[in-house]
Amino acid sequence: MRQTLLTRRHALLGGVSALLSTTVAHAAPLAPAQKPFGLGVASGDPSADGFVIWTRIAPDPLAPDGLGGLTAPATVKWCVYHDAALTKPALSGEVTTHPETAHSVHVEVAGLRPDRFYWYRFEAMGVQSPAGRARTLPLENASPAVLKLVFASCSHYEKGYFSAYRHMAAENPDFVLFLGDYIYEYSYKDTSKLVRQHERKDEVTDLAGYRNRYALYHMDADLQTLHASTSCLMTWDDHEVQNDYGGFLSQYMKDDSGMVARRMAAYQAYYENMPLRRSSRLIGTRLDLYKGYRFGALAEINMLDGRQYRSAAACPVGDSRKGHVVDDSCLDRLDPKRSMLGFTQEAWLFDRFRKSRATWNILGQDLLATSLLQSGKDKDKNPIVGHWTDGWDGYPATRDRLIKAMQGTKLKNPVMLGGDIHSYWATELKADFRDPESRTIASEFVCTSVTADMPPYKAFADMLPQNPQVKYFNSRTNGYVAVEVTPKRLMSRFMAISDRTDPNATVSTEIAFAVEAGNATVNAIA
Repeated sequence: MRQTLLTRRHALLGGVSALLSTTVAHAAPLAPAQKPFGLGVASGDPSADGFVIWTRIAPDPLAPDGLGGLTAPATVKWCVYHDAALTKPALSGEVTTHPETAHSVHVEVAGLRPDRFYWYRFEAMGVQSPAGRARTLPLENASPAVLKLVFASCSHYEKGYFSAYRHMAAENPDFVLFLGDYIYEYSYKDTSKLVRQHERKDEVTDLAGYRNRYALYHMDADLQTLHASTSCLMTWDDHEVQNDYGGFLSQYMKDDSGMVARRMAAYQAYYENMPLRRSSRLIGTRLDLYKGYRFGALAEINMLDGRQYRSAAACPVGDSRKGHVVDDSCLDRLDPKRSMLGFTQEAWLFDRFRKSRATWNILGQDLLATSLLQSGKDKDKNPIVGHWTDGWDGYPATRDRLIKAMQGTKLKNPVMLGGDIHSYWATELKADFRDPESRTIASEFVCTSVTADMPPYKAFADMLPQNPQVKYFNSRTNGYVAVEVTPKRLMSRFMAISDRTDPNATVSTEIAFAVEAGNATVNAIA
């Protein structure tokens, strides 16, 4: 990569409306003139002096070989600007794309000023890309007055439009957190109730398939708008690879022999299609994704990887490791030698707890973290009350170590953010999950799905009397969560989309919660 530093005076920052006028319009297909940038632009993985800017050169985005219509290398110019009008360059350079990485571009921009927005654009094949906006982090000793975040998960293309993403961009946040199930690997066989369809009807398992699935999602105008307007922090859940997989193990034991190759293909495609640094590329069978970010003295965000390093699921049923409810006779669930995060990631996280001096410590991860006593059925269809094996309840020793580390390091104001469960949750994480009256150590907010089907409301609502740590639950709306962090308070707004099947869906605040600094209690607010 060639890079040139331009010494122009930094301009005043513009608003998000200026950026959105240079990006794709809602629900409009890309015009031919915008090719080869049909997959849009994105930024992420910020630092105090830069960020990653991303695009993928794909004049034919859904070409069957997954290479976007290109086989030979392509030259891509890029420029970062001080202003939304793109008249005051700050940095520029050029890169060469390669078929081996599906002509993806990951420019690691450095040398910028902290805690401010910048704008960027690419050029290839004589065509300019849409513009994007990115943000640097504050310096570690800075004292920001506010941090605005939005987060979402579970966006199944076939089940609805991504209007939630458009409304997330309109929040004008500092950063967006993607908490997993950014794509779905499977397609519905019954197409009669689908809003739109994947590019192929079978489940993707190979590299070309995963590449094209990401390409289809990136072609969505609302997702392009969010990526172009807001830098992102990201992690994954299971559907970036396969439902309920863990480590190198498939949800079905009979498929274990092909799981290593499938996981490598899925991870490679994830890297190619997200704004990640080269340090996060696939090396062997591993892709390092967990990472911490410091927002001055105000907050730290630790993004966790809950899939890659987890131990085998407890108490499988026959050939299946799929998540299910088990009772207390499943002793394997309690084994302290099992981990959901892997012991290396646990050690890294607890070390960050020890070193943190931030007022707020936020954990971005893929699942509902609180212990949830729930109902299910065993293999003979008999009702049982117990614990879900595919989430934190399937790895309670990991959660116990997490809570003890928060207490032992006297971590200030820990807050868990999660997704996966296709419903809104506000909960309190207790010192002893077996005792709901024990001290509250952390608060938790979980987003519903962007479009994926929600679980039956009554089935979960009936469980709430047995789970007093749950302060709110709703599985009747799709949407996202908006978070505002100040030195004295963290506020979460649950934002509901009017109709996932309507490309022009509106948004409204379903409910809001506040957590005061120094007190992990979750309080509903008007």
